[in-house]
Amino acid sequence: MKIVGFYSFNGGADVVQTKYAKEFYEVKKILTGIDTEKHKTKRSEEKTMPGKILYSPRSLNQEISDGFLGMKWEKKRVSCNYPTQYYSAGYEAPQVSRGAFREMDFIKNRLGIEVQFGKYSFMVYNVCAKMTIFHNMGFIDVGIEIVPVKELAEDMSSGVSYFEQFVWDLEKRGVSDIDIPVLILGVAP
Repeated sequence: MKIVGFYSFNGGADVVQTKYAKEFYEVKKILTGIDTEKHKTKRSEEKTMPGKILYSPRSLNQEISDGFLGMKWEKKRVSCNYPTQYYSAGYEAPQVSRGAFREMDFIKNRLGIEVQFGKYSFMVYNVCAKMTIFHNMGFIDVGIEIVPVKELAEDMSSGVSYFEQFVWDLEKRGVSDIDIPVLILGVAP
C-alpha cells in the first residue's frame, strides 16, 4: 500500500508532523507494509460488476488493525448514555442507550486514528463529529483519517468513498471553531 494523498484539515499536517513524528512514522510503516494484492479476494455480486474480484475492506482493515495493535496502539470505546429528558411529557422513554458505544479505531499519545474503507458519510462523521467528541472527552488532541484514493476505491464495492471526493467536500465546508486538527491520508494499491 502506498500513501499518495496528504490533506491538512485545520492544520492537521503541521501538528502531526511536529508533535507526533514518532507516531506518524509508525502509521507510515504500518500502511506501506501492507501488500494490497493479497486482499483482492472479494467476488462482486453487484449488478454493475458481477464476478469482478475486488479488494476486501474487511481483510484490509484486519491487517491494518493487527499492525496498529502490534505497535501498542489502543482501541478506545466509550459507552453512550443517551439523554431522555428531551422527550414530550408523558412519553415513556425506552432504554435506548443499552449497549450503545462510540469507538476510536486507534489512539496513542493523544493521536487518534480512524480507517475508513466504507461509505462516504462515515468519513465525514469521523472527522467532523467523532474526533471532536473524543477530543472533548479528553482522549485525543489531533487525528489522522485513512481513506482510499479513487484508484483503490474503484476496485472495491460500489459506494465506497475516496480521498479526492472527501477533500473537495472538506474544502467547500470549511473549518468550524469546534474542529480539531486532522491529517487526511489517501492510500493506493
